[in-house]
Amino acid sequence: MSIAVPRRILPVIVLSQFAGTSLWFAVNAVMPDLQRAWGLPAAAVGMLTSVVQLGFVAGTLVFALLMLADRFRPQRVFLVCALLAAALNACVVLAPGRFDLLLVLRFGVGFLLAGIYPVGMKIAASWYRQRLGAVMGVLIGALVLGTALPHGLRALAGDGAAAAGDLPPWQWVVLGVSALAALGGIATAWLVPVNPDAVAGARMTPRALALIWSDRRLRASVFGYFGHMWELYAFYVLVPLVLATRISGTAVSAAAFWAIAAGFAGCVAGGLLVRRFGSASVAQFQLATSAACCLAAPLMLAAPLPLFMVWLLLWGTTVVGDSPQFSTLTAQNSPPAVVGSVLTFTNCIGFAISVVSIELFVRAAQVWPLAALLPGLALGPLVGLWMLRPLLR
Repeated sequence: MSIAVPRRILPVIVLSQFAGTSLWFAVNAVMPDLQRAWGLPAAAVGMLTSVVQLGFVAGTLVFALLMLADRFRPQRVFLVCALLAAALNACVVLAPGRFDLLLVLRFGVGFLLAGIYPVGMKIAASWYRQRLGAVMGVLIGALVLGTALPHGLRALAGDGAAAAGDLPPWQWVVLGVSALAALGGIATAWLVPVNPDAVAGARMTPRALALIWSDRRLRASVFGYFGHMWELYAFYVLVPLVLATRISGTAVSAAAFWAIAAGFAGCVAGGLLVRRFGSASVAQFQLATSAACCLAAPLMLAAPLPLFMVWLLLWGTTVVGDSPQFSTLTAQNSPPAVVGSVLTFTNCIGFAISVVSIELFVRAAQVWPLAALLPGLALGPLVGLWMLRPLLR
């Protein structure tokens, strides 16, 4: 007989995911400050984001190959990774002007995020096997809020210069995010017990790579996810640049927070609509809507400010709202014996695709106007919609 799920489990995991994943874009939120203080080039934001993504890919593969979350209590893995990632993130304030060291620190944070985001999902799945689709929506929504949080903190820190002996506002943001991530790790280790009914994960097998291509339904969900990843993180990196065409100062950070945080509503609403419409239809609608937002960019960039903000909020809502459904579809369409391997390889390839799109669009933004560039983000969603068709018939 399965044991009852304590009521505190989901709120603690959600808040811990929110806290831990706030490390993801901690440096992006203070990039204008670093560029002024350290003389970093405009393309630095793309490189720093890409190196986090590459660290996450490397970390995910290492954690899966060594089965760390199965060999050790996953709550402890989460705690250790949260504390180490928080420490590496805090070290940014000790590396003034050292771009090479900053890249190393961000790679390390990305590597350790593989012990926070996927391991948090594993802990939640061990307790909520029956309601996983809805739970995934809330958990990925928490990741979205964590991604947005540093922008919100930067807006709250204000534009004022630091007094003599005080830390500049951007350093308070970095240290605040680190403290929050550490608290998230402690909360999970302290308040979330191990489910005695949890099933141990299977060893990762390369056979899953062949299945991703050969199984028609699995290929549909996986390549839909790849199209989604082409757009998602490039959008997150470009949001401040898009906003800077219309507003300035800390208003950019505040608006970036809301544009990214809107994805929480997309994830949660998608999870609630799954019972009625199914994961494939929900993913299709959100992917098509975000593609339309990409294509509408030339018009919206010149639109009145209220309409411009509505467009960005809609884009932020739908750009990530399909993510929980792609994860659910991939898990459902994978053979049970290799579902862990399929999800690991799918995430790694998806994040590698995000590196390509981030580098491409950030570098192109230095040469081309955003109105000509942003419609190119629709390429991924359009390919994803085409590949998703077998699951909609």
